[in-house]
Formats: sequence, structure tokens, C-alpha cells
Amino acid sequence: MKLDVKLLILFISFSSLLNAQFQKEATKLTISFMEEQKIPGLSITVSQKGKIIWSEGFGYSDVTMNKKVSPKNTQFRIASISKTLTAVALAKLVDDNKLNLNHSLYKYVPNFPKKKHDFTIRQIAGHTAGIRHYNGNEFLINNKMSIIKGLDVFKDSELLFKPGTKFKYSTYGWNLLSVVIQNASNRDFFDFMDAEVFQPLKMNKTTVDASDKENVNSTQFYVKRKGKVVLGPKVSNEFKAAGGGFLSTSEDLVLFGNEFITPQVISTNSLSELTTSNKINEGKKTKYGIGISIRKTKNNTLKLSHSGGGVGASSMLLIYPKEEIVISILTNLSRVKMRDYIKELENLLIR
Repeated sequence: MKLDVKLLILFISFSSLLNAQFQKEATKLTISFMEEQKIPGLSITVSQKGKIIWSEGFGYSDVTMNKKVSPKNTQFRIASISKTLTAVALAKLVDDNKLNLNHSLYKYVPNFPKKKHDFTIRQIAGHTAGIRHYNGNEFLINNKMSIIKGLDVFKDSELLFKPGTKFKYSTYGWNLLSVVIQNASNRDFFDFMDAEVFQPLKMNKTTVDASDKENVNSTQFYVKRKGKVVLGPKVSNEFKAAGGGFLSTSEDLVLFGNEFITPQVISTNSLSELTTSNKINEGKKTKYGIGISIRKTKNNTLKLSHSGGGVGASSMLLIYPKEEIVISILTNLSRVKMRDYIKELENLLIR
């Protein structure tokens, strides 16, 4: 018995030492990354086996006011990581027998203009339906619109290709999926997300990026102009919330990411649906499931992820199911190049 206690103490001490070493190296790496990319503020949270092992804010959420970043409280635009949040809502409806991913869009949104080809919910969610992405500066739209009104931006555009034959990333497809969720559940989309995803996962700081509401916890949103970091233009994201319009914290996103390791809100069957690659051209894998990218680590283990980019936002959510690791990185600057930084973080964590 005494030997078991000694071994436990030794294990805890060794784990603490490893975490301390990781934090030291990761902090140095992050500071260098921020300086190189001129990032005003960054929040990062890492969990392992469901427990946070590192959570830290760097820099400022508001440069002018010298307001420091808090990983628990500072809300960033998560941009396209919103798709992953919405994917869990789709899975919840599947579990409740209110949605079939293989059914036509028109079963759930019958008033959407008819196209040359029919297409399914799965094809929309997997970016193989042929729905277009932004044209020109549409991502800078600053008109407050409902999700229904937001369909007007793209609803009359023809499909780019026959559904199921190509992969073409589309945030507008996810606009459409928010209407699907609303109609299938017979509930307001935002109410559904809050009640069925955010509240059960204790994501208390995750909310829609409302353009007409002042949020004291929200960061300012910065862009680079001629090498100088300045405030970005005002944009309205409510109408495209499902694909890119939620605010969250790095700690909230880690809570969410663990749903892909130990599901609480959705079934393991539905989780499998989300994390299985779609196929095009008679079997070619797209490496994208439903709201999540599917890759491999250097050790050939599963790596799930989604990036996000918007006005004043560059974000990343990384999930390693076998290693039981989740990493959430949020910044308040557009067009941040994260690839090398993420690779170095992985080298510290994935041995």
C-alpha cells in the first residue's frame, strides 16, 4: 500500500515536471510567434485527458486601453470554427431523429430556389454540394440581417458543379444549414445552439457576434495595413453565424473540443458521422467530414481540426483523440500564419 502511494506521488511529480517544461517551452514559442506576426492579443488553452494543463493570455485584447487577454473571459471571433460548433447541433438533431443527413435540403427548406441538381444535408456540410463561397468583398458585409434574410446574398446563384463531384469550401452552405436546424427543430437557431450545445458543455462565454450589441468581454479586432496593425472595419456576422459568426474563449473551445474525445451531447454514432471523410469522384476522400478537417499526426494518429479567419480573427482548434489532447488558439488579428507555430506546438505535445 505504501509503495503504491509512493509510486502515485512519483507519477504526479513527474507529470508536473513535464507540464512545467512544456509550459516554459510553449510560452517562449508563443512570444516569438506573436512578435513575428505582430499579433496584439492571443489566447491559448491546452487540455490533456479532459484537464487543462496550460491556459494563458498574451498581449492585449484592446491595445489602446492596455486591456490584457484572459483565456477564461476574453471573447474572440472564432470565425469558421463556428462550423464545428454547428456540426454538433446537426448531430444532436440526428440523434433526436429530427434530421437525416442523407435527405435533400428541400425536405427541410422547401422554399430555397430550385437548382439544376438536388443536394443533401451531408453534401452541404461536407462542402461538396456546389454552393458558392464569398464573392469579392462579401465577407465585409455590414448589414444586420437574420439568417433567413442572409440567404438572399447567394440563394439565386447557380451551383458551381454537380453535387458530390468536387470539394469547394463554402461558408454560405453553412448559412443554409442554420435554417435547416431552425426548421428541423422548430426552434430559433441561436436558442437551439445555446440550449443544446453551449449550456450542456458549460460554454458560458460562447455567443453570437452581435453587431449592434456592446460586449465588454470581447476583444477589439485588428488588421494589418501596410505593415501596421490597426482596427479592422465593422462587419455584421449574425446572418452567417453558423459558418463564421460566433464569439468564444480559448477555454470554452477546449471544453467543446473534448466532445470529440468523450462525447456528452451527441452519441458515438453521430460523432463517427462527423469525423468520417466525405468522398467525391467515386471514392476520393476530401479529408473533411461534417464541420471538421480530418488528417493524421506525424505518428499516424487521428488529428481533427478547424481553422478560422475573419476580420480581426485568426483561430485554430486542434483535437487529437488518441492522445486525448485539445488545443485552442485564438488571436485578434486577421491573416495570421499559424502553420509553423502549430507544428512546433505539436512537436512538444505529440511525442
